[in-house]
Amino acid sequence: MLRVWSDILAAADQRQVTLLGLLDMSAAFDCVDHDLLLQRLHYSFGMTGVVLDWISCFLRERTQRIVFDGQLSTTQHLAFGVPQGSVLIGPLLYVLYTAELSCVVAEHGLRLHQYADDSQIYISVALRDAVHAVQRFTDCVSDISDWMSASRLRHNPTKTEVMWLGSNRQLSQITISVIPLHSAIVRVSESARDLGIVLDCKLSMSEHVSALCRSGFYHL
Repeated sequence: MLRVWSDILAAADQRQVTLLGLLDMSAAFDCVDHDLLLQRLHYSFGMTGVVLDWISCFLRERTQRIVFDGQLSTTQHLAFGVPQGSVLIGPLLYVLYTAELSCVVAEHGLRLHQYADDSQIYISVALRDAVHAVQRFTDCVSDISDWMSASRLRHNPTKTEVMWLGSNRQLSQITISVIPLHSAIVRVSESARDLGIVLDCKLSMSEHVSALCRSGFYHL
């Protein structure tokens, strides 16, 4: 979060605006394909032998049952997904599974930062290049969605949040308020929550401070 915020502030100091997208993934941890994961661990990260066998053993033969209305379901074999309750290995395996996303984003000249299944992509440009930046952004999201589909994951464009960030003077000159993302039209937000931090388009942090104060007064 500090890296993303630092990049945005540095761009504003250079009289640039930043287009930030907070990507929403549907049930990301539950959709990880075990065979694809093991292949990527082997070919992309060089895991072999006992290490790969140990991870395979951790993933295979997992089962699940649920309780609904007092009734227990039959046991179902899990062919997909990494355990979310595992503090270290579940999120780590997901990050390794989606590591290729950085290459997809880099091809469009955007930046990517991930924390487990939370992904932020952003691009900083001069005001005159705002329209071109939107085109690069939408092309990047389209390729991300295609890559997700090929990896048995699902990007949800309707829940993806998009923001312009910069100084008051810079933002006042931007007229782009909606951005087409894959199969959806997303309206640009003035604020959004990112990894627990409320970002506002004018970089004032006022909405985050207000949220913290409300929480503090509630507990008091």
